[in-house]
Amino acid sequence: MAERKKLVLVGNGMAGVRAIEHLLKLAPDMYDITIIGAEPHPNYNRIMLSSVLAGGTDMKEIIINDWDWYKENGIELLTGHTVMKIDTGRRKVITDAGVEAEYDQLILATGSNPFMLPIPGADKEGVIAFRDIRDCETMIDTAKTYKKAVVIGGGLLGLEAARGLLHLGMDVSVVHIHDYLMERQLDEAASRMLQRELEAQGMKFLLNKHSASLAGRRRVKSIRFADGSEADADLVVMAVGIRPNVQLAKASGIEINRGIVVDDYMATSVPGIYALGECAEHRGIAYGLVAPLYEQGAVLAKRLAGLETPGYTGSVTSTKLKVSGVDVFSAGRFGEVAGTKALRIQDDLGGTYKKIVIEDGKLIGAVLFGDTSDGAELFSLMKKGESIEGREKELLLGISANLLGGQAPDAAAKYEAMADDEIVCGCNGVSKVAITDAIRTKGCTTVSGVKACTKASASCGGCKPIVEGLLKVYAGDAAGEPVKEGICGCTTLNRDEIVAEISRMRLMTVKEVMNVLDWREKEGCTKCRPALNYYLGMLYPEEYIDEKESRVTNERYHANIQKDGTYSVVPRIYGGVTSPADLKKIAEVAEKFDVPMVKFTGGQRLDLLGVKKEDLPKIWAELDMPSGHAYGKTLRTVKTCVGSTFCRFGTQDSIGMGIRMEKAFERLNTPAKVKLAVSGCPRNCAEATIKDLGVVAIDGGWELHVGGNGGVKVRATDLLCIVKTEDEVMEWSSAYLQYYRENAVWNERTAQWLERVGLDAIKAALEKKEDRQALVSRIEKTLSLTTDPWKQIIESDDLRKNFEQLSGSGALPARG
Repeated sequence: MAERKKLVLVGNGMAGVRAIEHLLKLAPDMYDITIIGAEPHPNYNRIMLSSVLAGGTDMKEIIINDWDWYKENGIELLTGHTVMKIDTGRRKVITDAGVEAEYDQLILATGSNPFMLPIPGADKEGVIAFRDIRDCETMIDTAKTYKKAVVIGGGLLGLEAARGLLHLGMDVSVVHIHDYLMERQLDEAASRMLQRELEAQGMKFLLNKHSASLAGRRRVKSIRFADGSEADADLVVMAVGIRPNVQLAKASGIEINRGIVVDDYMATSVPGIYALGECAEHRGIAYGLVAPLYEQGAVLAKRLAGLETPGYTGSVTSTKLKVSGVDVFSAGRFGEVAGTKALRIQDDLGGTYKKIVIEDGKLIGAVLFGDTSDGAELFSLMKKGESIEGREKELLLGISANLLGGQAPDAAAKYEAMADDEIVCGCNGVSKVAITDAIRTKGCTTVSGVKACTKASASCGGCKPIVEGLLKVYAGDAAGEPVKEGICGCTTLNRDEIVAEISRMRLMTVKEVMNVLDWREKEGCTKCRPALNYYLGMLYPEEYIDEKESRVTNERYHANIQKDGTYSVVPRIYGGVTSPADLKKIAEVAEKFDVPMVKFTGGQRLDLLGVKKEDLPKIWAELDMPSGHAYGKTLRTVKTCVGSTFCRFGTQDSIGMGIRMEKAFERLNTPAKVKLAVSGCPRNCAEATIKDLGVVAIDGGWELHVGGNGGVKVRATDLLCIVKTEDEVMEWSSAYLQYYRENAVWNERTAQWLERVGLDAIKAALEKKEDRQALVSRIEKTLSLTTDPWKQIIESDDLRKNFEQLSGSGALPARG
């Protein structure tokens, strides 16, 4: 067997990793692969950041390839590393951490940098771009404290950022240098329709404005314009464009122009070094859309695999987007100049607009607003360059051509006419031929099946109608069954069906469930494995052995991984009440292990931040305190006020009640994280009415509030009941939490669960005392079987050895 070559990819983004995915399919054993990424995350879908900001998607859902994918494919992944130098003579790259990686072939996929306007005040706190997860997190955090946001840039990215900030409750104004929005993707008529829609959603616009400076001392306070006007701003997001990231290539003697200059096979001017994605410039063009970048990756993968392939000749680009809930499509040259003819139809009542531009009998441009179903067909005609004379009105009106006495085009013919290389799913770069191949050869006869096989429709969902259309044409009668979505792409079964089958057949392991219930992916995925692990533990608390390998990284290490690869350790502090001895112990451990930061958390605890992974076992052993489970899907905290113990307004002992609840429910595994609070009077200083379960003291009793959330989607609680005694608080709380445990979907917070099932259904389930007692018995049985994970590790020789191997650390302190 030939010796494996060394391949290094600089950049862990969408373009570069897609090329690696292709290469692994073509030549899985040809290279030892190292991927170096500056961000502390695995490969994620940057296109979906706007959906995360708008609350439609969780951060975890935008991960394209999780940590396990790199391990399974034998890829060495270095996150949080920036490559500072390429030694082209010795064929090595050197990172800012001093790590050296040798290469036979090197791929540069360094992406682009956001352009920041060079105006006075641009360096102030509160002035950011919208480019990565960190920017997204900054916006979410800022919205909790500040209210006035200004987004500079009325293009796609700026409008998506503005819509997300609106969702976060901020007052948002969009500043744009032109007199109408998205001038690169829309003509003025479509843009004005979009503006009206966005204004109805609450967005404000400052058009024809040139940003001059940003005012404020340390933090930005306002933005001033060249015409002398200004606007208040606590947060300024610059979304005015991107520039190819060429600094590394330039310093290494590689030819650059606007981007890194490459040939048709993505090769740079230096042998053995390739470039692709937003950093690359091919035939004078640097592309920013995902489809051309994926086309480049396919060519490069074949080249690296040693296969014959036509070179990359450039891309005709189209843009199909969903801007704040409105579908938009544009392609080609849609401006009206001498020698062109335009046809358009505008329906202000229906909110749709269509325009096509024709030159010499050929379609050269199109704009669709509100209804983009004909976009793929129009784009295909554009690329083919064939004459459309005599069909202009039919193309303009699409399936509604019969309105002018014509006949609606046959739907099947429409999808058959699509070119094989037509990109259907722009988010994931999936072509028509990839989808039809999955339908014909892999038995994917539903949308969920196509999604699992190809990733089409797995992101924004905008291409789902086209996927459904292709299924009707190419799957025939087999596509007639209703599309059924499961808990993930590995199965069509939902949560209730899975739990019922586990109970009926007494399935006892994750592997057994996946085998018996016919999982598509035999090893499962990061969505279904933790879910199955939880459902099994919930159903069989006495018999099921928790599968650590099915838990997420944080839960395996009993600490929260941070963006720089270090960990956060949070010991349990019951009800926010501690002692001098425990404070001293935490301080001594922090000093001994050189912990960079010790912070008071919002949950009234102390957080040791910046802990090295190899120090985790020893830190927990020396603390000798229960874990606060700040990382788990379990009880996190019980926040308390001082109540009647000290406060002159307190009516009950909220501290005692909170400590009792925390000691009762610690270590309880739940479908999602659970936060509790106990307030000693209706002034509610512990913020109990935005918690999963909140208890508020009143004269002569307690109110129990449920289903609150203080996160991105703030939700006030609903009142579950009023009770008189602390024992009744415990009875109702135990029954409520167990009912949630037994009925919620994995990863579903109580707020989402309550809205899905309804408060009345929950009240009915807990109304009878005998039903509450049955639930209490089950939760108490589960709790009696749990111990603190660090006690298990310290007291069990097998567990000690396993963790030491897992963490790569030295031995734990001896028992006793």
